[in-house]
Amino acid sequence: MIVVRSLGRQDYEPLWRSMQEFTNTRSATTPDEIWFTEHPPVFTLGLNASPEHLLAPGNIPVVQVDRGGQVTYHGPGQLMIYPLIDLKRAGLGVRDLVTGLEQCIVDLVAEFGVKALARKDAPGVYVQQQKIASVGLRIRRGASFHGMALNIDVDLEPFSRINPCGFSDLEVTNLRSLGIENERDEIQSIVQGNLLRHLRLQREKIVSDY
Repeated sequence: MIVVRSLGRQDYEPLWRSMQEFTNTRSATTPDEIWFTEHPPVFTLGLNASPEHLLAPGNIPVVQVDRGGQVTYHGPGQLMIYPLIDLKRAGLGVRDLVTGLEQCIVDLVAEFGVKALARKDAPGVYVQQQKIASVGLRIRRGASFHGMALNIDVDLEPFSRINPCGFSDLEVTNLRSLGIENERDEIQSIVQGNLLRHLRLQREKIVSDY
């Protein structure tokens, strides 16, 4: 059984703490969950992130978190995808989860005639060398949290204030810039179906609020 939650816009830090709490207290029978949300503007730094990649945050808050990866930006117009999954029970390795997340976006844009790909040297999804989705995970007690950020119509300016994912020359794009103008709910529905298929998970319950 998996529970899918659409949470609307949530402040980053309280939701991150909720992910930690869910993971720390889950038992062998706790259903897996996938949370969809978006956040007000925030920069997040991974466990081993170098502060030098945070160039000019200005008035945007900075939060040090416990995922992998370097620095990234989250804000309105992104679709945040947080898989809270007992990997062993689901028969998944960490690479399976990363690949499933990446491939669900590759499949999404392919529906609109856009070719995307994942890169072995830098997790995420790219269209013509521009990053459209980033991945940063944490595995604790055999279960995953954190996840993926897909740029739908997010303001791209804040990415110029950082070296996204630690790359000084990395350009970032969004679906709108690629001519994909479908509504957020439709994009989420496609992503959800793709992800459940790639992870071989069956949706049994959808909850609108956390």
